[in-house]
Amino acid sequence: MDDLVVSPLVWGLTVAAIIGLLAFDFVFHVRKAHEPTLREAAVWSAIYVGLAVLFGLGFLWFTWDAHGATYGGEYFAGYITEKALSVDNLFVFLVIMASFKVPRADQQKVLLFGIVFALIARSAFIAVGAALVAQFVWIFYIFGLILFYTALTLLKDDSEDDAADNFVIRFAQKRMNTTDYYDGDKLFTYENGKRMMTPMLLVMIAIGGTDLLFALDSIPAIFGLTQESYIVFTATAFSLMGLRQLFFLIDGLLDRLIYLSYGLAIILAFIGVKLFIHALHENNISWINGGDPVIDWEVSTGVSLGVIVGVLLITVIASLTSPKGREMAKKGNAREENGMGTPEGTGSPTGKDSRADEASTGESASTDGR
Repeated sequence: MDDLVVSPLVWGLTVAAIIGLLAFDFVFHVRKAHEPTLREAAVWSAIYVGLAVLFGLGFLWFTWDAHGATYGGEYFAGYITEKALSVDNLFVFLVIMASFKVPRADQQKVLLFGIVFALIARSAFIAVGAALVAQFVWIFYIFGLILFYTALTLLKDDSEDDAADNFVIRFAQKRMNTTDYYDGDKLFTYENGKRMMTPMLLVMIAIGGTDLLFALDSIPAIFGLTQESYIVFTATAFSLMGLRQLFFLIDGLLDRLIYLSYGLAIILAFIGVKLFIHALHENNISWINGGDPVIDWEVSTGVSLGVIVGVLLITVIASLTSPKGREMAKKGNAREENGMGTPEGTGSPTGKDSRADEASTGESASTDGR
């Protein structure tokens, strides 16, 4: 099959469109701190998913004559896989923001930062990965091993780990001037005439660090479905679009998807096997079968898409209908009725007594912004 040829103009328009969507999201939804309503989150989640589907259908139509449904299928397989991994990432974001007691109205800005940083990090990994894939077939063995390792880690119960308790955060809290309270959504503030770092910056450091780890998992996964850089980029970008709205739409359901990690583990292991099969099919390593291909077949895009969608459907249905899933739903409803949902940021993110009242009475000077 011929390689996909994408002109610099199309690349430029695509990147501009993604940047435009992010800018629109910030200006019209995030700049003014507020807690999105369920309706707002649902409408905009549907819009972003719709945009991703429309792009995929348009991409399928434009590439059909030369490539049939192959590239369109690879896009949708990559998009669905990356979207599922992004939903799993929301669990970690939820833990981080709960650990730091981020005010509900300010969580949007944290999430948008996470999305932008994730897109930048993954774009860098895509560029490096594409270069390696083009030059070295053996990199598929490395990608496969990464996915097998990630699948195994998903099977471990690490729900009690404090995702915000890492070396960078502990170092910042001990060695740098940090406040014990939030000053709106500002990263720095002044206290007694001294410039101080707020917990908001620590939250973004934690989110950025986890984004780097997520990129190490997600990029090998999508390269297991397609080696076309344009498809990898667009599927990844569209999977991240709308993630902020999706967080507020399903944060009450996140703890009920009890089998999601198992489903993702199966998908990543499947893609890992697919990578090994591709490496054996394209083999040029001299000490493996004399540098000749070991097998003459590969897993088709249709099979990949079917496995991914099937596993996700089974995982979600099993999670929501199982006795444990129903029990988690009852506990979640009870928490909402008792007003014990996501922390509103009234406590101290560093575990000390909050001095927000002191700031409001003038003992802390006004901030100079970000």
